[in-house]
Parts: sequence; structure tokens; C-alpha cells
Amino acid sequence: MSLWTAADASAATGGRAQGDWAATGVSIDTRTLRPGDLFVALTDIRDGHDFVAQALEKGASAAMVSRIPDDVPHNAPLLIVPEVLPALEKLGRAGRARMHGKVIAITGSVGKTSTKDMARAALTGQGRIHAAEASYNNHWGVPLTLARMPRDTDFAVIEIGMNRPGEIAPLSRMARAHVAMITTVAAAHLEAFGAIEGIAQEKGAIFEGLTAVGTAIIPEDLPVTQILRDCADAAGAIVMGFGRDGMARLIQVSSEGDSLKCRAKIAGEVIEFTLLTTGAHFALNAVGVLAALAAAGADLREAARRIGDWLPPKGRGAVEQLGDIRLIDDAFNANPTSLSAGLAMLAGLQGGRRVAILGDMLELGPDEVELHRAVADDPAMGSVDLVHAAGALMRNLYDALPTGKRGIWAGNAAELAARAAELVAPGDIVLVKGSKSSKVSAVVDALRQSGQMPAPQDEG
Repeated sequence: MSLWTAADASAATGGRAQGDWAATGVSIDTRTLRPGDLFVALTDIRDGHDFVAQALEKGASAAMVSRIPDDVPHNAPLLIVPEVLPALEKLGRAGRARMHGKVIAITGSVGKTSTKDMARAALTGQGRIHAAEASYNNHWGVPLTLARMPRDTDFAVIEIGMNRPGEIAPLSRMARAHVAMITTVAAAHLEAFGAIEGIAQEKGAIFEGLTAVGTAIIPEDLPVTQILRDCADAAGAIVMGFGRDGMARLIQVSSEGDSLKCRAKIAGEVIEFTLLTTGAHFALNAVGVLAALAAAGADLREAARRIGDWLPPKGRGAVEQLGDIRLIDDAFNANPTSLSAGLAMLAGLQGGRRVAILGDMLELGPDEVELHRAVADDPAMGSVDLVHAAGALMRNLYDALPTGKRGIWAGNAAELAARAAELVAPGDIVLVKGSKSSKVSAVVDALRQSGQMPAPQDEG
């Protein structure tokens, strides 16, 4: 079944179609392109027009271009548009307009992708589900996700992110969600916003795109909860708070091996569910997810049962046995809130010595030194036996620790990875965490190599 015909795509974008083609998917990357995809020649680090010939050779049904590359025949199947990114945005809006199911949009400083994946798992069996791949949440990721959406989708889960002010509102208006959820607001991207209140205002902009009588799912008990509530009220949304208080609240959570048994009350209904993780912060987000799905018309009890199928994706808190050690791979991103959650997860695991391997937290603005140093006072740090650190910013935490907790400090993650054999011992429980750009994932790779264990498949 085709996703876009030449006529549909040209009508949606205002472009000119060459040939009578039909696309079964949409791709921006020849490495992952599937036969039948419409290849979109976006310009980022590389100009996508340089890969049009390769895309057509690999079986693309057509390519969306603003010019015909020299190595592409003039009669090739194409969609010729004035500019490629605006045309992709138009294609995304058209994909959203023709879909008559329910849309859930998710943003937040921490946990967007894992929460989106949790929602997708919880919706299993309740119709045709469409969700963003990986962390496709930016100015091209959102329209791409919408352009890929089949017209008979029953539930769509759209992840929306930002790096600077003014990014969320236009993406939210593109998604036109029935329900919008904010996971939390934390000190991330402070360089661009100056204060957490500015981050809250930007996150709250997700409610601007809600459909008429939409629902806003907001975290309770944050210092900036009222800002989020004000944003939701300004959008005319129905507001449902979630957390340990609110209309959707976590009543009880207990650890059983590598899973959590949870009980929650959502809109007056008591439900129980299991999560295959030991991270208590995931339990709070699960309550928000279930509230969002119920507001979108999904069966709450079925969603609570299916949410137990979700697993944290690679790099986002997944726990794995790596030879003689247990590894919490949380190396995809970091800010003070998510690092605190990771340390709490490490502290909650029973077993041998607890080791934290930490890379710099980036984009924290003028308070970055103090924010790193303050991690030494985190309550969970009392249960951590040893800390290895990489990067100039993490040196501030390292120096603030008691001498007995200090392991190895290195100038960068590559230097730390080169000493992987010195970082852990048999029986250790190990957390690896840092901002993606700190490249602390190199330590995870080195630990896997030394343990001769394959990397798990990325579920993002």
C-alpha cells in the first residue's frame, strides 16, 4: 500500500512531480533507505542532493529535490520543490491532516525518547500505532515522522525536543496533538535559556498546538509546575497532573529483582503494572504515559498490562549483565536531574561494589561548575563506592568527593576508555553516564569489548 503517490505528494508540497511513482515510505538517509521510499534530499552536514543517484540505485521510488543533480537523469522520478525542508514540513502537515486517529505529543528535559517508546509499547494491540524513530524530535524529525504516518493510524506518538527558544511551538502546531505530555523540566540547555523558568516556558509551548479541548499532562511538584499549568490554561487545555500527587499519581512502587511493581490511581481508577527496570523515575513517567493514553481514548487497563513489555533502550538506563559485572548504560545524555536519577538507580541495585563512571554534563550555562560539584552532595552518592570521571567539568565533582570514593580522572572519555580494565572488578554494579557530546559511551564500548559481550540492539 502506497504512503504517497506522485499526485498526493505534489499537491501537499506544491512541487512538480516527474513520473507516475508511488512511495511506501520516506527516507532522509541512504544508509537506512528501503526500496520504495521517497528520498528527501535534506541539506545538513552534507547536501542530500549528492546522494540522490545512490538513493535511486538502491530502489527509492523517487527523490524530493530542489534541483536535479548532474549525475541524475533528467527523466528520473522526482518531486521538484523550491526548498526541501519547507517541502518536508508541508508533507508532514498533509500527513497529519489526513490522519483521523489520536495524536499524543511528548516533550521534557529528561526522558522524552524512553517515554515515547513506553507509550508505543503500552498501545500495543489497540489499533495501528505510529511513533517517532530514535530521537527524531527536531525541526526535521517531527515533519519526517508525520510524513511517514499511514493515513489509517489509530494512535500516533510524536516526540518534540528543543535546543533553543522558539523551537517547540511550531513543531507542536504541526503535530496538532490531542494530548500533550511534559515529562519534567530540568537544568538542560541552560546556556540558551539562562534560567529554568525559561525552559519551563519553552516546554509549555507544546500546548499551543493542541486540538480543541486537548489535554495537558504535566508533572506535579516541580518548582515550575505553575508555569506549565499557566501555559496549559492559556491554551484552553484540560489539565491533568501526574507524579506522587495529582489526578494521576503513583501510590506505591516496590523493587522485585530487576523489575518494579507499581500501583497508581489515574482519574479515580486504581491500576497495577510492572516495569522491567529498576529505575524509580521510570515509574513516575509510566503514570504520566498511562494518563496520556487514557485521555487519548485508549483502554487504560490494557495499556497498563502492555507497558510491562517496555525495556529501556540502549544508552538510556538499560541494565545488562556484562561478563562478571552489571552495567547501567545511561551514556546517551546527562543533566543534574537525570544524573541524580541514575545515581538513585545505581544505589537501589543489590550486589557488589557500586561504581559510577561519569562524563561532563554540557550546556548548563554559567553555573556549570557548581552544578557538577553539587553532585557530590546527592543523597544517592552515599551508596556509591567509587567514582571515575572524565572531562574538565567532572573534575569539579571528582575534587569534591571524599578521597576514598575517588577512582580515576581523565581529561576525556577516550583516555578513560583506554583504561577500562582498571575501572571495574568482578561483581561490580556500574553506572556509565554523561552528555552525548562527552563521548562517555566509548567507556561502555570498551567495557563490552573487554567483557566480550555484544552490544544490545538499539530500541530507540
